[in-house]
Amino acid sequence: MIGGGLAGPEAALTAARLGCEVDLYEMRAMVDGKPRLTPAHQTTDFGELVCSNSLKSESEWTAPWLLKQEMRRGGSALLRIADETAVPAGHALAVDRVEFSRRISEAIAAEPRIRVIREEVTCLDDDLVQNENSTKRTIVATGPLTSDALSREIERLTGAGHLAFYDSISPIVDAESIDMNRVYFAARWDKGTADYINCPMDRAEYDRFYDALLAAEAAEHKEWEKLDYFEGCLPIEVLATRGRDTLRFGPMKPVGLRDPRTGKTPWAVVQLRKENLRADSYNLVGFQNHLKFGEQARILRLIPGLEDARFVRYGQIHRNTYICAPVLLDECLRLSPKFGHPEHQKSDVILSESAASGRVEGPAFSLPGYTLLFAGQVCGVEGYTESIATGMLAGIYAAAMARGEEPVPVPRATALGSLVHYITHADQKNFQPANITFDLLEPLEEEVRKKVRDKKERHRIVCERALEAFEAWRQSCIWPRTAETSESFMP
Repeated sequence: MIGGGLAGPEAALTAARLGCEVDLYEMRAMVDGKPRLTPAHQTTDFGELVCSNSLKSESEWTAPWLLKQEMRRGGSALLRIADETAVPAGHALAVDRVEFSRRISEAIAAEPRIRVIREEVTCLDDDLVQNENSTKRTIVATGPLTSDALSREIERLTGAGHLAFYDSISPIVDAESIDMNRVYFAARWDKGTADYINCPMDRAEYDRFYDALLAAEAAEHKEWEKLDYFEGCLPIEVLATRGRDTLRFGPMKPVGLRDPRTGKTPWAVVQLRKENLRADSYNLVGFQNHLKFGEQARILRLIPGLEDARFVRYGQIHRNTYICAPVLLDECLRLSPKFGHPEHQKSDVILSESAASGRVEGPAFSLPGYTLLFAGQVCGVEGYTESIATGMLAGIYAAAMARGEEPVPVPRATALGSLVHYITHADQKNFQPANITFDLLEPLEEEVRKKVRDKKERHRIVCERALEAFEAWRQSCIWPRTAETSESFMP
């Protein structure tokens, strides 16, 4: 198991519970008394959250809720820890990031079947040349900051150029420095508890903030950086260039956030979300950016309530690396000997670095069997929950293969199955990472759609079908094996 972020520990804990002996490799380590870190990490802990602390909506019958429900029923170790370390966040599941990471590290240390190895993996040849009957399987879950050496190794082995874009980090402000006389607590549309601090802006305040943001100086880019942002996680300065009102319809949208002091809806709103149970710091929701720190301080203090803000962390930006999963992976997240689907099954050929153009070049190598799996953001999913989800699945599939069995993919009708179906069947020419949405799930039959006009009711039907399909799969594929190891995957 390579990678100690979210997918890696989830896969390791899952496979261990299914009776496998697991070696968990993590490149972050203490070397000569000093931490060896990535550009985005601050600690060597497992499961460190470098961006938001939110695992998204817990509102019933939503796609994020459905995904988490399936994961809970499947026994996701990290989701259980997330539930145990949750902080108030309205209708979302947000965690105390320090406690969350600590609990993950404790769970790994307490699992006798997991051995932690603090070193960088740069070669995968041994995993590819083993014979088909070997019980050894390798899961690559190195995340958005896969090391340069391992990135080159993956590219060499697959021949398919992986893409890079920026994944941004939001600023965090010291709670004591917020002027509470200028803000108010509320949840959008009053859903859940009023845990968000809302900083209201009138039109003049918004225009002043917007103009300053447009004129702000961006941080310098590194040599390896390529401006290829993920559409679902754009920096605010990039969003601002799309029009004066873009932010008001994005991270600063005021709808559903009526100010209880005036009874009116502000022109724009900046929301702050708790970072931990102590509520001593808040992150600026959706305010990921790549501005110089001095510029951030100047511009963010134009937000009402943040005039004297002390920033615990400024916004940053980091690379995200992922493979072209539609070409390389099958529905069990395995690097396919024939690269997955029938249309790609050309013996002894690989897709070149410009796979998106459709060119095929070779020969290269032929895998003797499915020995390598990918999970987490490196396989093409976006988001904490989605990364944990694919880690859970990879752990289940790898454990089955280690037993000499053919893994059964999770049904397409489920949120988990729909997420994997997307990354393995998307248009390879325009492949981008995805979060779970109802767009990925199987649509209802036209007859049902005509009969049920209410969108929420349609979503409820889709969710109920998905949970029923998942439960049938769980009973046949997971529960019997956990019973053999005297462990239950039920939460």
